[in-house]
Amino acid sequence: MSSVPSEILLPNKWDAEHAAGLSEPERLLYRSNLLGSDLRITNFGGGNTSAKVWQKDPLGGDEVEVLWVKGSGGDVGSMKLDGFSTLYMDKLRALKGLYRGEEFEDEMVGYLPHCTFNLNPRAASIDTPLHAYINKPHVDHMHPDAVIAIAASKDSRAITQEIYGDDIGWLPWKRPGYQLGLMLEQYFNDNPNSKGVVLESHGLFTWGDSAEECYNTTVEIINKAIAWFDSKTADAEIFGGERHNSLEPAQRRAIASTLMPRIRSFIDAGERKIGHFNDSDAVLQFVNSNKLEELASLGTSCPDHFLRTKIRPIIIDFDPANPDLDAVIEGLADAFAAYREDYKRYYERCKHDNSPAMRDPNPVIYLIPGVGMLSFAKDKATARIAGEFYVNAINVMRGADTVSSYMGLDEQEAFDIEYWLLEEAKLQRMPKPKSLAGRVAVVTGGAGGIGKATCGRLLQEGACVVACDIDEAALSEAVADLQSVFGKDQVRGLPVNVTSEDSVIKLMHDSCAEFGGIDILVSNAGISSAAPIDETSLEVWQRNMDILSTGYFLVAREAFKIMKLQKRPASMVFVASKNGLVASPGASAYCTAKASEIQLARCLALEGAPFGIRVNVVNPDAVLRGSKIWSGEWREQRAKAYDMDPDQLEEHYRQRSMLKLNVLPEDIAEAIYFLASDNAAKSTGNVVNVDAGHAPSFTR
Repeated sequence: MSSVPSEILLPNKWDAEHAAGLSEPERLLYRSNLLGSDLRITNFGGGNTSAKVWQKDPLGGDEVEVLWVKGSGGDVGSMKLDGFSTLYMDKLRALKGLYRGEEFEDEMVGYLPHCTFNLNPRAASIDTPLHAYINKPHVDHMHPDAVIAIAASKDSRAITQEIYGDDIGWLPWKRPGYQLGLMLEQYFNDNPNSKGVVLESHGLFTWGDSAEECYNTTVEIINKAIAWFDSKTADAEIFGGERHNSLEPAQRRAIASTLMPRIRSFIDAGERKIGHFNDSDAVLQFVNSNKLEELASLGTSCPDHFLRTKIRPIIIDFDPANPDLDAVIEGLADAFAAYREDYKRYYERCKHDNSPAMRDPNPVIYLIPGVGMLSFAKDKATARIAGEFYVNAINVMRGADTVSSYMGLDEQEAFDIEYWLLEEAKLQRMPKPKSLAGRVAVVTGGAGGIGKATCGRLLQEGACVVACDIDEAALSEAVADLQSVFGKDQVRGLPVNVTSEDSVIKLMHDSCAEFGGIDILVSNAGISSAAPIDETSLEVWQRNMDILSTGYFLVAREAFKIMKLQKRPASMVFVASKNGLVASPGASAYCTAKASEIQLARCLALEGAPFGIRVNVVNPDAVLRGSKIWSGEWREQRAKAYDMDPDQLEEHYRQRSMLKLNVLPEDIAEAIYFLASDNAAKSTGNVVNVDAGHAPSFTR
């Protein structure tokens, strides 16, 4: 492999000194995390690892052999020790006596809990027998692109022999389960000197006597495949050559942001969807190729791939040389109808008497020549990961098609995994979606106290959030804090100047490119000023109007356009002020601008109702803590108006309130969440005061 560019090979990351200080289970975790850190080795949630460890039995104190194996639903790259199932090896071996044959293999999963060691609550996966019955202490099962490219080739067995000789064996396709575990056991017993085996249309098993040996073998075997493909494909025509040229990056992103809200209008099917855009080099090479339709129609090969991506993608009819986006949009309805009908026919052809009901027939993966790939799923992480899985599939197709012929998984086999009763049971056990799952919220003024608290409240309920602010330093800090709690998938930070039409339009397009659309707008950007009317300059007056009136108009107008396209219920919440209802001395510019916000919201409630767009207002009062507004001149100005020290303001407002309570950013965020959620699905045009009680502000 010396002639192969080092950057395409997997690095060996094993740190022997670090590993020496770990227990055997900890070394298994270390190995697992190393393998899962590179998507070329295995995709998110794919593959599994195991170690057979001698431990004291908590019942009798004797040393017993325990299988530590990745549990159901885990991810080797990010899991912790509690992600492993632990099972008695003697009980797993005893299960062979209960096995009634291949047609009954699913019932074997029900016996696995009876083999649990030390009351471990982590559920064992269906792959447990695949690890248990290989007579080696350490076993890796990975889904590396290079090896699956071998496994998905028409000449899979011959290619395996050519690359590995007798070091690595080959087994024909078999759905993961108990029978495959017995096949692996038989293969190992017949070939005790082998280092592993390639499973047709599936992946790679490797093993070793120590954690380090097993890791080294896995990396070595994958690198041999990478090097072999590099030598075979260096000068070869990929995917039948190029049919289309890629558009420029800005054009690609603009087209994606234009299409994604419209696509959402067709595919919700009772569950809101979040989108992800990928225009990586690997994706563009595939979508621009002559063999796009031919290969995409074959579907994916590895079970993990099509469980995430559906049996096949949809190809959007778009010619980048003649980018008629209007024609594409006009054809979406027919394209989706055809895809759904095709999926229904697939279901009807392949279903069994006891098959679960047909699931959502809409596509997950969308391929657009010259532009890239879109993926849609119930949340951002699932949409992103689905896209990553399809990139893995593209890599597999590239290798297999170049050196042989790519073979997608047999349709019936694909269906039997997609609608596997065990998979259905897993889906039924999933927790109920959070109240804002699948929704995208844009929050202006997102770096301030109310804005950041609102972002956190919406994220807590499952929304994807675009926090935006003109203060980029404060925004970066706020987004980092939110991502540390809720993860990077759910949160984006985008700068915006709400007084600039171009900046607002860019914000909305970027939000669509990031998440697929906009379902909730929280218009919260703000400033404040206080001065007697004869001391109020035109500049101060205009600045209040620009940000608090014109800014709210621009943001609402652009979000409104997108919400209409999606043809789904949506919500706008304006953060105004009790000053929009009750005049205050020495603050005419601020009060007038806030009043205009409330009136704009009422107008939009009238216009939005026919489209299911609700528009409501939250009026805070005296939210001092964490407020960017109250940290500036406004605090000094209001204190001067009341003839008191600035430090006395918070107590002054508390005492002024009817309930004698301070109003906090979290209180405003709670009201915003209520109005944005389905809890207020029948409320629009309303004004909710969150002021601890201020009689002059009563709306009626």
